[in-house]
Amino acid sequence: MSALGLTAVLAGCGLTGGSGEVTLKLVAADYGDSPANSSEKYWDKLVKEYEKEHPGVTIDVTVYSWNDVDAKVKGMVAAGEAPDLAQIGAYADYAAKDLLYPADDLLSISVQADFVSRLADAGQVNGVQYGIPFASSTRLLFYNKTLFQQAGITPPTTWKELAADAEALKAEGVKYPYALPLGPEEAQAETMQWLLSGGGGYTDYDLGTYSIDSAENVATFGWLKDNLVGKGLTGPVAPGELNRADAFSAFAAGDVGMLNGHPSLMQMATRKGVKFGMVPMPGAQGPTKLSMGVADWMMAFKQNGHAEQVGEFLDFVYDKQNVLDFSQRYDLLPVTNSASTQMAAAKRDADLKPFLAQLPLSELYPVGRTSWAAVSAEIKQHIGRAVSPGGNPSVILEQLQSTAARAESAE
Repeated sequence: MSALGLTAVLAGCGLTGGSGEVTLKLVAADYGDSPANSSEKYWDKLVKEYEKEHPGVTIDVTVYSWNDVDAKVKGMVAAGEAPDLAQIGAYADYAAKDLLYPADDLLSISVQADFVSRLADAGQVNGVQYGIPFASSTRLLFYNKTLFQQAGITPPTTWKELAADAEALKAEGVKYPYALPLGPEEAQAETMQWLLSGGGGYTDYDLGTYSIDSAENVATFGWLKDNLVGKGLTGPVAPGELNRADAFSAFAAGDVGMLNGHPSLMQMATRKGVKFGMVPMPGAQGPTKLSMGVADWMMAFKQNGHAEQVGEFLDFVYDKQNVLDFSQRYDLLPVTNSASTQMAAAKRDADLKPFLAQLPLSELYPVGRTSWAAVSAEIKQHIGRAVSPGGNPSVILEQLQSTAARAESAE
């Protein structure tokens, strides 16, 4: 934990100093994987620049790891000490309790108009935007070029080709022909990517309801169980026990033929000398039309007021260059159109272009539902059983659908 821009002795939030002075408290997540690239360094630089131009405003930033940040904010809110701003993973619970400013009350029209529309839409609850997208990423199928060359195969475009490639990789002794991380760390991501590739998803967007046990979803997990897991093509660790971080590490070690990955995997694989390629996720009949997108969120709490100062600071945060600097630092996708356009044209960001191309066609988690946190937790714990030897995809998906229905009715 570190407080930037103001000493940590100021325990309150939204404190005022001298006449006309305002202090804004921001709690943010750490995107770095070491002290050398901690998000503290990004915010420290940004805050110094902002405070130089706005001498009456002090920005007090505290950075926590992703393991802790959501719980820290939840505790602060419960204690009646909400920060002015929080950059975390979910906003819907706070919006439902009327604790947040609508984006309309904070941001300039030009900044609001610059957000990637898919992301801005995902930040809405009942048609009002409370979640302000801060960072985003999409998923592609990564494959090990060396292992593919040894097996004499090409990247798949359909499920049938993916299974055939996995068979060929297994025959060559590859440890994980296709790594299927359905363990509790991030099973909801791998699950969603497969559901989309089968023409389904977590929700029915026409009806606005959960559709976890739809015929398309049941068919997708039936195919996974019978054609990948059941044939020993997903490696020595049961999918329900394989976490994403371990799957990524195995890919970087050269032990994985294929897996779904996001941009940070590029750095891991490159550092280990793994030659890799990336293609859209194969679908039942061809490349998946919709990729999975993920966004993290900025939100502003109403408790302390200061809407004007908060809005001015956020307009600065979402300046094109600041958005681009953050995205390039952590191999993430910009959440604004202006920064995305600049990234797409930059030679240094060539590796990110395939992910950028997926963003306008991406589907995000149903983060605007306050029920999503409970549903996601259940998916993480139980979806692996759907492909286990004694598992029944239809039964498991029906159970998850029931959980979703209960969570919805409790809202």
